[in-house]
Formats: sequence, structure tokens, C-alpha cells
Amino acid sequence: MEYSSDDDSDISDSEIDEKNKDYNMQSLLQHSSGVGAAPNRPAKDKASHRALAKHLKNGVAKPSDPQQAQQIAVEPQQPQQIAVEPQPLPNRHEKFVWPWMGVLVNVPTEWKDGRQVGESGNRLKGELSQFCPLKVIPLWNFRGHTGNAIVEFAKNWNGFRNALAFEKYFEAGGCGRRDWKQNMNQGSKLCGWVARAEDYNFPGLIGDHLRKNADLKTIDDLENEGTRKNNKLVANLANQIEVKNKYLQELELRYNETTVSLEKMMGQREQRLQAYNEEIRKMQQLARRHSEKIIDENQNLRSELESKMSELNARSKELDDLAAKSSHDKSNLEQEKQKNAIKSNHLKLATAEQQRADEDVVKLVRDQKREKVAALNKILELEQQLEAKQTLELEIQQLKGKLEVMKHMPGHEDSVSKDKINELSEELQDKMDELDAMESLNQTLVIKESKSNTEMQEARKELENGLLNLPGGRAHIGIKRMGELDLKAVSNVLGQKLSKEDAEVTAAILCSKWEAEIKNPEWHPFRAVMVDGKEMERINADDAKLRELKDEHGEEIYSLVTKALREYNVNSTRYPVGELWNFREERKASLKEAVQVVLRQWRANRRKR
Repeated sequence: MEYSSDDDSDISDSEIDEKNKDYNMQSLLQHSSGVGAAPNRPAKDKASHRALAKHLKNGVAKPSDPQQAQQIAVEPQQPQQIAVEPQPLPNRHEKFVWPWMGVLVNVPTEWKDGRQVGESGNRLKGELSQFCPLKVIPLWNFRGHTGNAIVEFAKNWNGFRNALAFEKYFEAGGCGRRDWKQNMNQGSKLCGWVARAEDYNFPGLIGDHLRKNADLKTIDDLENEGTRKNNKLVANLANQIEVKNKYLQELELRYNETTVSLEKMMGQREQRLQAYNEEIRKMQQLARRHSEKIIDENQNLRSELESKMSELNARSKELDDLAAKSSHDKSNLEQEKQKNAIKSNHLKLATAEQQRADEDVVKLVRDQKREKVAALNKILELEQQLEAKQTLELEIQQLKGKLEVMKHMPGHEDSVSKDKINELSEELQDKMDELDAMESLNQTLVIKESKSNTEMQEARKELENGLLNLPGGRAHIGIKRMGELDLKAVSNVLGQKLSKEDAEVTAAILCSKWEAEIKNPEWHPFRAVMVDGKEMERINADDAKLRELKDEHGEEIYSLVTKALREYNVNSTRYPVGELWNFREERKASLKEAVQVVLRQWRANRRKR
């Protein structure tokens, strides 16, 4: 950048003398400090300048002029994280180049290899390191280095203070803007100043670079812009805090609702468990009373048999006495004695049978008690597993809620909150692993139980096939075709009104007709009813076909047909299915009962052999 000497006509000698007077002591101190810290100065020069700076610092008293004190306070500042406001300026409306930049002129150059070359930007930056420049950009044209450079400072108030210190340093050494305008021949000394509107608008490389890379702004403009940015940032942060607070309130509300719901569910589960335990207790009491009743009845029968045995013995003794007294009725007495002996044998057999029945009853009661205990223990174990699983799920939900709330609470970035969040996350992961292990165990048990049920069904099927091949005899355990009409029972009912032959023919026709009706998938004479809060199906007594059957053949035939209908409906197959049946008690037989029948039959056949 070049300035003509005509531009200095507006500056009087008195102003120059006054300026030099103002900066006399300060300029010497800053100049000596700057030269003493410059890396490219000779060691002798730096030593002498440092000694001068030390002398000035120790020997010069504090200035009494406030303006001079303000000027001395303008020193280069190292970059800091917290912005420092600039000191008051004489004119806050003066326009500076933004970002802060300095103009460096009279950079030494030389002609080399057909062009001008000079110091690089990094070397210049090192020489100016005390002012903390971001970078120094030499300006070049087609001839090479122009001897001018632009110094860029930080875009904050510390950068502005460093720029002012940069300018004061050169002014103190007589190499400021005014000095350059007065005498552009400064030899090899660098000149520099802070870029302002005059530099920005000046034609040439310096003005072009400033206009291309910066703007003009006043101190007030920058302060207002900073205030606007701060207000906008505060508003955005306040808005984010409000949104997070609303979201946190929603999370807390959902967490509270979930907690209340879970507590309600746990209370209901506890009530159901108490009701279930009460029902089990009542069932146990009924079973105990029933067992005691059976035992009492057996005891009464035994007592009755013993009394009859005593009467028979007394009668036999009486007959023996009569036989000794009279021989006339000896033959009659012998016959009566034989009858009494036969009755006595029957009573003994009955007593032995009753004793065996008592033993079977006691054994059955013990088996039922053992099965009930095993079933109750299994139910208790399953309830404990279910309770443990539900409790674990409840803890997982509560941990998830706490973790979500912690993540959205203000200040969750500090170390204490992070440690708490990590602790909750680890605990949640442990609970999740425990739940996965429990579900895996449950799945294994379900598979094992399914396999056992399959094996049990296969064994039941083989047992049914074996029972079909056994002779009917008097066994009370056998195979019943569920859903088939009992031809014999129908024939017996009709035999009350018809002859035996007519009853059998009519029963066969009636059974064939109604078995076809039962197998008809379009006929479903059932209606849904609620029993103890559960939906169940019952026979629809208002069905036209059933009413016609009841009116024509009576209640007993109606009962047999509806019984077959219920069996079909339970099986949901629409065809007869074989089922283990206890014909004595008219119920489904257990697998254990069927096995006992087969074993007894096997033992009997083995003894015959």
C-alpha cells in the first residue's frame, strides 16, 4: 500500500509534538520490551533493550495522567477462553475492519530470479508472536512480493486488544500510520497499524484484500451483534429447557401411572392368590370330611358284620344245645346249621372283602393326599416362579423409567449423574440377563413338559388299544366311544312300553337316526351362558328337534341324546372318540386306574398258566 506525502497536510507539527509527548515514556517501554522479545534481533540489541525496559519498569512512577495510564494499560494479551471487554475508546463509532486485521508495510524485499521476494508469512508471524496473530498473509502481484502484508487477529475482544497493542508498538517506534504517511522512506523498519475504514476503502492490493475478506463495523455494532447473539442463544436455551421440562414432566407422569398400574396389578394378584388359597383350603377340608365319612361308614359296616357274626355264633351254639336235648329235629337242625355255616362263610368273605376295601380306601386316601401335596407344591413352585418373573419385570420397568428420567434431567452431563446413569444401566442389563435366563429356563421346561405329554398320550393310546383286546368280563375300567348313543340303555327304556323284540328294533332305528343328527355339523343346539364370570356352552332346551324328541319319547331318551351331544361338543370332532372310562362311577378313568386293571388281568392270566 502506498500513501502520498500530500495526505499529511492536515496534520500540524503541534499535534505531532503533542502525540510524541503523550507516548514518550510508554513508547520507550513498549519499544524496548518488543525489541527485547523479537527473535530476529541480534543478541546485543535484545540485551540492551531488555535492560532499558527493566530500568523503565522499576524507575518510572505510575503516571498521574488518566489518559496516559489508559494508554500504558494497552498491552498484548494472550488468548483466553473468557472474552475480555475492550477499554473505553475516544470514539466508539469509528469503523474498524472486522475480523480484526492489521496492515504491515515496508516488509524488506529483494530482487531474485526475476521477481521480488520477501519474508514468508510464518516468519513474519514469528516476529509478531508477542501480539498473538492468527496468521500473516503477504500480498503478491505479478512482480512478486509487494512488501505489504495483512495480519489477522482473533475474532474476540482479546484479539482487538492485541491489535491495538500491535498498533501502539509500531507508533512507539515511530513506524505507525502517521509516521508512514509523513515519511514513506523508513529504511528497513517495518510499519504497521490496525486496519480501519480508510484502509478498507483505499484502492490497491491492501484494500482489495480487506474488501474481499472482511467488513467494516463499529464497536457499538459488534457489541449490539454480540448482545443479539447472546439474547438469541439465551432464548433458544430457555426454549430447550422448557421443552425438556415438559418432556420430563410427561415422563414422570407416565412413570407414576405405570407405577400405580403395577401396584394395582400386584394387589389384584395378591387378592386372587388369597382367594385361590382359600379355595384350596376349602377343597382340602371337603376331601378330608369325605375321607372321614367313608372311613366311618366302613367302620359301621365292620361293626354290623361283627354283630351278625356274633348272632350267628350264638344261634349255632343254641342249635347245638337244642340238638343235644332232642334228636327228633336233628335233621332239620343240621340243615339249619349248614345254612348258618354258609351264611357265616359269606359273612366272613364279606368281612374280608370289606377289609380289603378299607385297605384300598386308606391307600387311595394316602395316594390322593400325596398327589394333592405334590400338586400343591408344584402350584406353589409355579406361583413363586411367576411372582419372581413379575417382580423382575416390575423392577426392569422401574429401572427403565428411572434411567429415562435421569437422561432427561438438567445437569445429567456431570460426572455424578453419569456414574448414576452407568450404575442404573448396568443394573438394568443384569436384570435383563436374569429375565432372559428365566425365560430360557421356562422355555426348556415347556419343551420338556410337551415331550412328556406326548409320551403320555402315546402310552395312553397303547393302553386303549390293549384294553380293546381284553375280554369284557366284569372290569369297571374300559373304553367308551364318546358321543355314541348307548343302544342297550335306549332299548331298556323302550322295553318299558314295548316288547323286548320291538324295543330292540325301535332302539336301533332311533339310535341310527339321532347319531346322524348329532354328526350333522349344521346342527348346533347350544347357547352361551356366563358361569362364575366365564363363558360356557349349555344345551338349548328350546331347540325344535330336541323338544320334538322329548315330547315323543320322554325325558329318559332326551337325557341320553343330550348326553351324547355334550360329549361330541367337548371333543369338537363330530365323530366318536375312544376314551378311558370308569363305568362304575360314570366318569373318565385315570391312566393309573387303567394300568392297575391291566396289571390285575396280567397277574390273573399268569396264575392260570
